[in-house]
Parts: sequence; structure tokens; C-alpha cells
Amino acid sequence: MATQALVDITTLSPKFQDLYAKAKIFVEEECIPAEKTFELQMGQNETRWKIIPAILEELKVKARALGLWNLFLNQDYPEGAGLTNLEYSLIAEITGRSPKLAPEAMNCSAPDTGNMEVFAKYGSPAQKEKWLKPLLDGKIRSAFAMTEPRVASSDATNIETSIRRVGNEYVINGLKWWISGAGDPRCAVYLLMGKTDPDNKNPHRQQSIVIIPADAPGITVVRPMKVFGYDDAPEGHCEIIFKDVRVPLENMVLGEGRGFEIIQGRLGPGRIHHCMRCIGMAERALELMLNRVTDPSRRTFGKLLAEHGTVVTDIATSRIEIDQARFLVLSAARKIDQVKAKGAMKEIAMAKIVAPNMLLSVLDRSMQAHGAAGISQDTPLAHFYASARTLRYADGPDAVHQAQVGKVELRRAADITAKMKQQKDKSDRLAANAKL
Repeated sequence: MATQALVDITTLSPKFQDLYAKAKIFVEEECIPAEKTFELQMGQNETRWKIIPAILEELKVKARALGLWNLFLNQDYPEGAGLTNLEYSLIAEITGRSPKLAPEAMNCSAPDTGNMEVFAKYGSPAQKEKWLKPLLDGKIRSAFAMTEPRVASSDATNIETSIRRVGNEYVINGLKWWISGAGDPRCAVYLLMGKTDPDNKNPHRQQSIVIIPADAPGITVVRPMKVFGYDDAPEGHCEIIFKDVRVPLENMVLGEGRGFEIIQGRLGPGRIHHCMRCIGMAERALELMLNRVTDPSRRTFGKLLAEHGTVVTDIATSRIEIDQARFLVLSAARKIDQVKAKGAMKEIAMAKIVAPNMLLSVLDRSMQAHGAAGISQDTPLAHFYASARTLRYADGPDAVHQAQVGKVELRRAADITAKMKQQKDKSDRLAANAKL
């Protein structure tokens, strides 16, 4: 891995350095070797939605014993490990090398990370006691229900799910889909975004976040959605019907009309976590490619694959793109540490655009070098590709982030125009005087 060439980790906290060293060993020597066993224990039939492979639980015990637990909650939270966003981002890269096992083994996997941050940042003491504590302890899992099939959910003001107050309860009705984690038998709670005040003139004050126990009457998990044929059992990405689901008033998070405020606080750091895991996946894809093209048994036209110019170029391009993306993502993480997520939205948006697209490019080159094996189940590359393509939608599609970056840049236009006018005026004066 080339991380140390970009960030001098010796300048970061001793606690981070210890955890970082442990995480590298844990992922390389425990998680990656366990991936095949995990797939075997998952099986191929419907039991995949009911069984949690024993190897995963064993990894969780090992990770917790090493202190590799809940590292994602930054130094602002007493429940977390006390790391900065920059420090955790470097560890998130390592977990991305084994994305199916390492994040969950360390209790740092989405969507639980974002949901735990919501409870930690916005939850009432009672909500934290009931839901945050068992999530932090790894006893339950959760889901975040926002996306809907009947509207363009890239603009969250479009969501239609109704949260209506009736007496001392809220009644929820709506259809959601791509709800990650909802298929997991350990999923005990949903955080749902819906409209409590659809007629509010401010479209960003219409929405609220409400807590719904997963076993509440009226919830129907219709089906897991597939990504290029992957259903990602046991967590899945599910379509769910909420029909007259009732929860008490105390299940409202922060207050009615605060939904947008909550999701922005939830998604900012989470986007960086996704991006750094992309870097980890890309590093592993490049390593697989290097191993493949230097294999003496893999020769074409009398040469090792590595002796072909196009392959060398692909390796170099991948190295450059990975390091470029890492610089951008770590810069965004540092900016969050300095000015919080709201002040780093441009940097977060740029990283969110670049990292998944970079990963897709690196994966494509590695898959090509592997030939037909690259798109098979014999390497993790195809599954990585499906995940990477999904991330161009998750937490906001590319076009939304591009629009945000463009708007932020356009705010500089007036100052730039004024500066250029001053330069022109001075240039004209200097030229006039020179003639005299």
C-alpha cells in the first residue's frame, strides 16, 4: 500500500498509529484469508437470509479484543475511539481491502455507522439507551429508509412517505427501496425519512426522521434488490412497504421538520468512509493485477503479460489514479476535522465523485488483465465492480455532487471579475504611462 507516501502517519496520534498497525495485520492475515470460508458458510439457498456465518462472528471477537471496534465515531463523540476523521479514513482504506468482512468485523459497516452517528449526535437519552447501545455493542443491526421507487430520490424533497401524527402516535405509510441491511435477521430498527409537514413552504422543513422497530406491525419486506445479479445476503438492499405502521411520539428524532438537517449530518462523514474503502478496494485490485501479469504461466505471444506495453501503461495509470483519489479524499477528511462536514461539502462532493469512478477504472483494467477469470466468482473483482457502480448513486448521484461543486465555484465569480477588472485597469494605466 502506498498510503505512507502520501500521509506521514508518524505525525498522527500514537493511539491511531497503534490501531492502524493492528488493522493492517487484522485485515491482511485474518479477514482476507477468511473470505472463502465466509462464502462457503453462506451457502447458496434461502438459508443465506437467515444464517450469519460463524467465521464473521469469530472475526468480530478478534477485532474487539484488538480494540478495533467502533473506530468510525470520531473524537466529537464520547462513545467513539477518539480518532480524527483523517485518522479513521486511513483505517477505512484498510477495511476496504476486504469490504464484505472487515468493516462489519470491526463494527464499522454501513448503514450502521451512519445510523449510530444519528443516534449519537441527535438522539435523546432514551433513544441512545434503547438503540445506540446495542448497535455499538454489535448485538443488533439497522437500516436507513429514504430512497423511494416512485420519485426521483436524488432530490430528497420528492419523497412521498407520510409520517402523520394521530393522538400520541405517528402513523407511517409509504414504499421504500434499496434499503440496505433490511434483509439481515439481526436488523432491529429502521431510521425512516418521511414527510410530517408536506405543505410547509420551505421544502427542506417538510421531512422528519422517525425510529421504527423492525418488528412493528405493518412492515412488509417485499424483496431484496439485485446489483448486477448480487443480492448481498444476508443484509440485502430491500424494497419495503410501510402500511399504517404506528410508533410513539418519542420515536421522532430531534423534532419534526429536522430531517434534512439530520441526513446532512449523517451523510457527510459517511461519504468519506465509502470513498476510503474505495481506495482500499482499488489497491487490492491493483495488487491482484500485479500478481496476475507477472505469473510465469500467463504468457501471450511469447511474453509475460507484464512485458506488454499496454499492460505496463494500465498499471501506471492505475497507480496514478489511486494516489490522486487518495489525496482528494484525505483532503476532504482533514477539512471535516477543521470546519465540520457542513463546511467541507465541496471537498466531500469532489471526493464522492472521483473515488467510485476511479475504482471502476482500476477494476476494469485488473479484470481485463485477468481475462475471463476477472468477471467470474474466482476473484473478488466482479463483486467489487458491482459495489463501485452502486456507489455512484449511493449517498447522492454524481450529477448532484457535480452541481454542488459547480455552484460553490460560481460563488467566486463576482470576486474574480472584480479582481480581473482591477488588473485590467492597472494594466491600462501602466500602458498609457509607458507611452508618455
